Formats: sequence, C-alpha cells, structure tokens
Amino acid sequence: MRAIVITENGGPEVLVAGERPDPEPGPGEVLVDVAAAGVNFIDVYFRTGAYRQDLPYTPGVEAAGTVAAAGEGVTEFSAGDRVAWANVQGAYAARAALPASKVVPVPDGVALEDAAASLLQGMTTHYLTRSTYPIQAGDTVLVHAAAGGMGLLLTQAAKALGARVIGTASTPEKEQLAKEAGADVTMNYDDFPEKVRELTGGEGVAAVYDGVGAPTFDGSLASLRRRGVLALYGAAGGPVPPFDPQRLNAAGSVYLTRPSLNHFTEAREELLERAAAAYGWVESGDVRIHVGHRYDLGEAAAAHADLEARRSTGKLLLIP
Repeated sequence: MRAIVITENGGPEVLVAGERPDPEPGPGEVLVDVAAAGVNFIDVYFRTGAYRQDLPYTPGVEAAGTVAAAGEGVTEFSAGDRVAWANVQGAYAARAALPASKVVPVPDGVALEDAAASLLQGMTTHYLTRSTYPIQAGDTVLVHAAAGGMGLLLTQAAKALGARVIGTASTPEKEQLAKEAGADVTMNYDDFPEKVRELTGGEGVAAVYDGVGAPTFDGSLASLRRRGVLALYGAAGGPVPPFDPQRLNAAGSVYLTRPSLNHFTEAREELLERAAAAYGWVESGDVRIHVGHRYDLGEAAAAHADLEARRSTGKLLLIP
C-alpha cells in the first residue's frame, strides 16, 4: 500500500510517500481502508519533534474510511462499516490497523470526506464550547484564526449556543469567510485587544479561543473580562514563553487553560458522545464543513507547507 513514513524529524520535506506492506489487524483491532485523512497542526508538531513520537512512523491522527477486516475479539465493528478515528497515528496511508476502542461509527448521513474533515476539530470544538468554557446565550467570545478549520467550527458552534462572536483573521478574504460562518464582527490582528474592549463597552469577552499561541497570547489576556477564560488549545504561531501567573490576577482573576482532546475523550463513552455530537452538527446542517483543499497522498509535504504558511482556509484533506 501507499503510505507516508517519517524517518527523521524536520520540515515538510520529510513527508515522503512510498510502498509499505499492508497491515494486518491484531486482536482488538480493525483494519480500515482510508477514504480521507485530515491534516491538522498536531501533525506538524509531531513531524518537527515538538511532540515526541518514536521513529519511524506513519503520521496523521485523523481519518475516515471503511472497515476491511476486524481482528480477534472485535464485536462492535465488522467489514463494510463506515468508521473514523482521531488521536491515533497512521492516517496518511491507504490502510491502517488500529484499536477498535479508538474508532467511532460514521452516521449514514455524513459523507466520509466530511467525517474525516470534522471529527478531530468537531470534538475539540465540542469540549471547548461545552466543557472548557460552557458558552451561555448572550456571551461575547473571541475566536482567533476564525477562517481556519477550527475557527470556522468554533464560530458556528458558538453562534448556535447564542454567543456573539468576534473573529480575527489575517486577510480580508479570510474575514469574509469567517463572516459567512456567522461571525458578528471580524478584524485583523492589529490592535485587536483595544478593538475588542471598544466592542464590549470596555468589559472584555467571556472567553478567548486561541489556537495561535505566542503572537496572540498577550492580546488574548488583555481581551478578557474579569474572571474570563483563555482557552489556549494550540500554538500554530509558536509556543507561549514562560510567564508570571500574577498576570492572571492583574488581568482580572482570569483563567488560563491548555486543554487537550485526549483528556476530554479518554473514556470510551465520552469519545462516542463527543463524536456523535460533532457528526450530529454536520448531519443536521448546523455546522457546514469547508474543505479548503484536497491533496493526493504524495502531496502531503505541500499540504503541511500550506498549513504552516497560513495559505489555507478551512480543512485540508489527504486522499490516499
């Protein structure tokens, strides 16, 4: 089968496609024919070595496809079932064998490409808006990178919960995309804390959903209302340097959290609940999935380069 195998950490050029032996499902595993794999910033973190992963490995932690075979002891899935997964490496390949306990069913009303494009970011959106800071009707929230895959989902989910959404984006075209997703106000990153204060009558926002990191961190803190929540769920722009916790007091007894999807889907029941919620949004039309670009598996390096250079909008997919 065709697959990407990383043998050393580095830039996008380490993503090289080649032929690999077909995997076989072991006990408790399913073998999945991959229809589409999601490209996520966490893949970049693993590729560069910012997140540790034993080498060599096949990257990609999100995909959807069809079960080709079930290993010994698997009763929940069988050949022909439409499934997806997130947070397990191996998606950048034509086939993958993985634990059945990490796989979720895909509803009939959700296309496999949409399933691959919405699971990881959909579940992340679910825990951010329902658990990390449970949005209440009437809240004003700030969503950074509002035209990205996460930003578009966060904007739509926050609006569905009755929030007023302020979105940041790097270009007018991206601002327009965020507005089409429901953002009430959009702006570039220049002086955004001052603009947010003006828009909220000096109060600040209830929550900031920040996947950018270092470039926006100080401004995100300055945008919060008293006892507001800064959910730093990623660092696409680089990691935040160490800082004095006293700054949280000075900002108004605000809260800072660095959440991870793993910690919000550890139990099988919670994984299934959040996956069902994410796919429910797609199936009902409450959330529209915007696939910015589809790449052949051999173009994985180009996909990473586009993602890191912020040349993309919405979700990027690899099609094996």
